[in-house]
Amino acid sequence: MCGILNPEDPIERQNEKLIKISEALMRRIEQNTDAEGAAYAQFQRAAMLEEEVQERTRDLEHALDLLNTSNAKLAEANREAEEARSNLANAIETIQEGFALFDPDEKLVMCNSRFGLHMPDIRAAFVPGLDFHDYVQLISRSRFREHADSEAPEDWARGRLERHKDDHVIFNVRMIWNRWVQVSEHRTPDGGTVIIQTDVTDIMRLERQERERMLDDQARVIQATLEQLNQGVCIFDAQARLVGWNQRVGELLSMPATLMRMGIRFSTLLDRFRDDISFTDGTTIETVEAWVQMPGGRPPVNFEVKRGPMLILAVTAQEMPDQGFVISFTDVTAERAAVRAIKDANEMLEARVAERTLALKEALSEAERANASKSRFVAAASHDLLQPLSAAKLYLASLEGEGESPVVAKVSRALESVEHILDALLDISKLDIGKAALHEAPVSVGTVLAQLGEELMPVARQKGLDLRMVSTSAVVRSDPTYLRRILQNLVSNALRYTDRGRVLVGARHVPRGVRIEVWDTGPGIPEDQQQAIFDEFRRLNASASAAEGMGLGLAIVERACRLLGHDLTLTSAPGIGTCFRVTLPLHDGAALHPEQAAPRGWNAPRNLGAELVLLIENDADVLRALTTILEKWDLSVLAARSEAEAHDLVDEVGVAPDAIIADYQLDDDRLGTDAIASLRGRLGPIPACIVSANRSPELIAACGKLGLTLFPKPLEPARLAAFLANVEAST
Repeated sequence: MCGILNPEDPIERQNEKLIKISEALMRRIEQNTDAEGAAYAQFQRAAMLEEEVQERTRDLEHALDLLNTSNAKLAEANREAEEARSNLANAIETIQEGFALFDPDEKLVMCNSRFGLHMPDIRAAFVPGLDFHDYVQLISRSRFREHADSEAPEDWARGRLERHKDDHVIFNVRMIWNRWVQVSEHRTPDGGTVIIQTDVTDIMRLERQERERMLDDQARVIQATLEQLNQGVCIFDAQARLVGWNQRVGELLSMPATLMRMGIRFSTLLDRFRDDISFTDGTTIETVEAWVQMPGGRPPVNFEVKRGPMLILAVTAQEMPDQGFVISFTDVTAERAAVRAIKDANEMLEARVAERTLALKEALSEAERANASKSRFVAAASHDLLQPLSAAKLYLASLEGEGESPVVAKVSRALESVEHILDALLDISKLDIGKAALHEAPVSVGTVLAQLGEELMPVARQKGLDLRMVSTSAVVRSDPTYLRRILQNLVSNALRYTDRGRVLVGARHVPRGVRIEVWDTGPGIPEDQQQAIFDEFRRLNASASAAEGMGLGLAIVERACRLLGHDLTLTSAPGIGTCFRVTLPLHDGAALHPEQAAPRGWNAPRNLGAELVLLIENDADVLRALTTILEKWDLSVLAARSEAEAHDLVDEVGVAPDAIIADYQLDDDRLGTDAIASLRGRLGPIPACIVSANRSPELIAACGKLGLTLFPKPLEPARLAAFLANVEAST
């Protein structure tokens, strides 16, 4: 039978052949009857063929049933898939943000109606099948995206495609009409891309308002500082509009109050004085106007002008980072009068002496013009600002032990904030002009960390943070003052930006050095801003007020490390935390810097045992405050406001003091070092110290030569107590 039928034929074809064979056999049986039973055999074979036909028919019917069932299931699956697709489309349509899905081949699969809503000029092009590269090109050329003047659409598209290589990307796109859209891009498990667009205009506006409020606070601090300067200062923005000034500039220029107003242009002010001033060094009005109109990168300029018959002003103009500029005016009439007098006297000398004198005058004049602005600022800030601050701190110290007062505590914290800000401004000024005095010595890292831990632990507890200082016996070579300032700024910065978790500070030994690390669990710093945080007045996500800092801490750290030759590195991960590392050289076998043993803070020992202290201070407030503290320590005080008065008091009591405390800058152009030298010449080698806001290398050298201890203002009472305790112990 297998030879008659082909198994590969369809069942219908095989049934057709079997029917034909059955009919042929039946006809043979009917036509040719075999006496030996051949006809019966043929009939039997026909019956078997009939059964096989029936069996094949049943198989065919079963196969058809299975096919129908499969078709029904396929139709149901298609219906469910279509329903799921419809549900997905409805779901993403209900999302408030714009949503788009690209497949692994970078083709647009689907998007909702809000996707690209902010760019109606290209919205119609967002259809399934759109290539991601073409999508970016459309965005880069949309007239609704705000284009930076210095950035071409091709550059923006190139940067956008570069960021597309990351698995997760979040950035903001600025639109026209001062609107912002945040774009979140995430990779799917199969290699596709999901893009979500969120309108963050309201958030950006709130952040801008908060930033403007913080800038207002900083502006008040800066204005207060400007008013303390002896120079007249005007600040102009990038459009040459007046944005800040002090009263001194109005006095020097006789500027009417109605003219000095916010937003007035430089050209208007210049026209007001065009006929009232004359230049004394070859500079012209046109030169000044050309400098102001330069597009950027303006070099500092210095010149002198004469106003009226007598007044001579030294003028310094310098560009700011935002392409605005600052102009300062210094009254140099007396100096120039002295120079003229010397010149008139030297004209009577022989020609060679006159030539040399003229060359010297020109050199001195050039040096004065180059350094007048910053030198006068540092001097004024050091003495005029720190002097009353020192008196206030001393008065607060005198209240110790008279009962707890929340008002006194708040005033103390406010003064400390002002002191920190002034110290930061002075430090950044010195570091920038290269006048910071360095005194490298062996420093115990463990001692510095322990002192910082005691000082900053209350701040950590107040925020609920775990501050840990890992002890170490490492001794490094560095400037003790600046090293402490570096670590204090790093730890304070970590505490300020960390809301929960801990701050860990420790030291690791590295080849030929020690690496101090400050770890925190704060918000982290994005990689594109890790260099910018070392700029002045830069604070990221800071909720602190201006009283807690002006964004100078890390700028001081970077400049101090650079000046000391200490390697400073930073690693950070957003959402995880940050680590600052400072690498210092090891120091072998020398005594530690004595400053590390000095106590800090307001608490000071009582009953020092000294009999008599001679105090020389020309400022009445500081004199009274320091006298009050010394008398509370059971010391007898001879309070003098000048060197002559100090000699008279010693003559009056007839007893040499056990110690001398003298301010550096006294009246009548006398110095505290001179007064101490004079008193020692009469009374012998009395232990003495100098208190001054002056931090110049010359003063430090002078104190070292005379064997004097130097205390910076504002004075720490506890350090003074330690000095007097050592004096008593040596007597």
